[in-house]
Amino acid sequence: MSSLPTDWFMKVRLKLRHLQLFIALDELRNLHRAAERLGMSQPAASKLLGELESQLGFALFDRHPRGITPNWYGETVIRHARGIMSSLHQAGDELNALHAGSAGSVSVGTVMAPAVTLLTSAVERVHRDRPNLKVSIDVDVSHALIPRLMEGEFDFAIARIPSTLPAGDFVFEEIGEEALCFVCRADHPLAQRDSLNLAAMVDYPWVLQPPGALMRQRVDHLFLHHGVALPRQIVDTPDILVALAMVDKSDTVTVTTRQVAELLCDQPRFRILPFPEALSVQPYGLVSLREQRLSPGAAALMSTLRELIRER
Repeated sequence: MSSLPTDWFMKVRLKLRHLQLFIALDELRNLHRAAERLGMSQPAASKLLGELESQLGFALFDRHPRGITPNWYGETVIRHARGIMSSLHQAGDELNALHAGSAGSVSVGTVMAPAVTLLTSAVERVHRDRPNLKVSIDVDVSHALIPRLMEGEFDFAIARIPSTLPAGDFVFEEIGEEALCFVCRADHPLAQRDSLNLAAMVDYPWVLQPPGALMRQRVDHLFLHHGVALPRQIVDTPDILVALAMVDKSDTVTVTTRQVAELLCDQPRFRILPFPEALSVQPYGLVSLREQRLSPGAAALMSTLRELIRER
């Protein structure tokens, strides 16, 4: 099979209807129901898809007696279709905002630490010049944020690029590492100690990020490095508020970033434990798509973030 030309979408006459059909098929996995969603007949939807596949020279979906599923080619076009549709929706939001006299909008995905310090300061500063800029912030872990960035849900992210994704698709501007700390309630038995080791902490219940999360990997490796078995009782949650609620009501220990702990863990109720080793996870940074141009609002917030990073 010969390679597709750079303007392949023009040669195969790719239409907006194709993109809508790709997304509907991905969600419903049934040609009849996808056609119904788009207000088309099943034969018309089948013809639309079949003609495109014929011009491409390969199938995008595998047909089965009970439905239809995307193959590797299909997964690729679906991902880009979602990105295109999301960009078009964002364009509409920006046009409506500009027409209403607003300053546009920006959507950011971020890991926890910069959300409570860097990003909040940047939003406050950018609103001085653009008071009507609509800002949306979503906090999650990097491996959840970056795929959503690729699908167009965010203008940019403050995160890490997962090793499973091609780094060349992104622009990454490093900010720094996240320092970690152990937290318990103020009257916890461990809170009375001047220094600690893992062996003294392992018999207490723990609440940690789920397995696979970067912070959890760092904690697991720490126990492995010291030759200490993992705690027998671990509750998994990505939500720091759930974790702190458990810490507040029991002898549970948790791990969070020092920035989050200093903001949320007030002294009368919580205690940052005096662990002798410095703990951190790999650097995070500003992440944007290499081939995507930022909106004016997103560019303004990104510029403000760069200013704050230089100042710090």
